Amino acid sequence: MQRTTMDLWVGLFVIMGIIALMILSLKVGNLNVYSPSQSYTLSGNFENIGGLKVRAPVKSAGVVVGRVTNIYFSTETYDAVVIMSMDARFQFPKDTFASILTSGLLGEQYIGLAAGGDEVMLKDGDKIMKTNSAMVLEELIGRFLFNKAAEDDSF
Repeated sequence: MQRTTMDLWVGLFVIMGIIALMILSLKVGNLNVYSPSQSYTLSGNFENIGGLKVRAPVKSAGVVVGRVTNIYFSTETYDAVVIMSMDARFQFPKDTFASILTSGLLGEQYIGLAAGGDEVMLKDGDKIMKTNSAMVLEELIGRFLFNKAAEDDSF
């Protein structure tokens, strides 16, 4: 009887461990469910989105205020269009600035919103006009090397 009870407790402990690992993997993989009851859609055009993915968070002041729902390439403007689903509790001015930023050791990319000072608020379906693309490491290294070469040639 004691062996059966011990086996039962070990089994429960193993199952709880597996559930904890599944929850942790969903958090790290950014697959947790985001579906506010009330939301509105915004879009923004970016020259380069780097490694931004669908379901990436949209943050303002470090608080998640929305999620990226779709990313596609525009053949009219030749840049990436990012569609964001925003929680209706958070309203942003028309002159809000959107940047693609990187956080953490794993390099998770997200959209950071910096609220402007306009009195008119963004509505469902509006486009964020002021955007800043992702920093790409290869471009930064290329610029640095080009500038170094230009300095050496000036002597």
